Amino acid sequence: MSTLTPHAAASGIAPGPLAELRAAHRGTGRLDAAFASELALAMSGGAVIRLDEPLARRTTLRVGGAADLYVEPAQERDLAAILAFCRERGVDWLVLGRGSNLVVRDGGYRGVVIGLAQPAFSAIACEGLRVCAGAGALLKAVAAAARRENLGEFEFLEGIPGSLGGALRMNAGANGRWLFEILERVRIMDHRGNVIEMGSSDLSAGYRDCPFFADHIALSAVLRGEPSDIESIQNRSEGYRRRRLETQPRQPSAGCVFKNPASIAAGRLIEELGFKGECVGGAQVSPVHGNFIVNAGGATARDILVLIERIRERARSERGIALETEVKIVGED
Repeated sequence: MSTLTPHAAASGIAPGPLAELRAAHRGTGRLDAAFASELALAMSGGAVIRLDEPLARRTTLRVGGAADLYVEPAQERDLAAILAFCRERGVDWLVLGRGSNLVVRDGGYRGVVIGLAQPAFSAIACEGLRVCAGAGALLKAVAAAARRENLGEFEFLEGIPGSLGGALRMNAGANGRWLFEILERVRIMDHRGNVIEMGSSDLSAGYRDCPFFADHIALSAVLRGEPSDIESIQNRSEGYRRRRLETQPRQPSAGCVFKNPASIAAGRLIEELGFKGECVGGAQVSPVHGNFIVNAGGATARDILVLIERIRERARSERGIALETEVKIVGED
């Protein structure tokens, strides 16, 4: 892995003509240092670019190959520049939050992975009954900020292992609550770099999905809580924490693997099919909760994907149920 900053790129590898970059990309299928250098020149000095960045370290499952290029924009105009750069060159890109709810295949990702981890995208501020948070803010941090202001309704977020942007994309939830229940408005960027603000009523969110974010990137959101006393907030948080410890594994996982079908909870179905505890390589269907596949040690993405397919096949053949994955699967084998 190597790292380039915009200033280092300017004084280091000189980018070749655009036609040469395009030809190199088509020929190898991988992005190289010349591509990275030209992208770096389009961004501010605070942005970070890394070549061949291992994604296993950036996902909660701890599996997956490397991204050709990993980029952290320092500000919104950097993000717009990345999108324009990739669009003009026909390069795929992916926005990565905390890396939960994601399986990256062992061959890695051919394209640009964008991490919204810098302060411009992860700041949290409270005003009255509202919490404004960047898309890169961890949900646990959002809940903690609300608690310090004696704001209730945020406690369920503490147990969701992800960032606000990813949670918006998935309409994440826990303990019978959903993020869109407390969402007031959101700032977004479309794939052409235009920024707009929308109210929650303008977005159509369903179970574990908000289709709008297939074509838009969340930048920040305003969430609304209700006044509460610190003791009540702490009691609710502790109740959620105890339930989590009792019902979810502690080993690395991506969270729930499958969406719940209409007729039965996915975890119960998987248990009834006899998969609890089943292993493939270092991957295991959790003995604690059937809808979690954990990295029990040394797992590969292939191990996990083989287990996923075995479960889906048996659910189809024995119960006539088509399980849909909740986790997103990206990259090459």
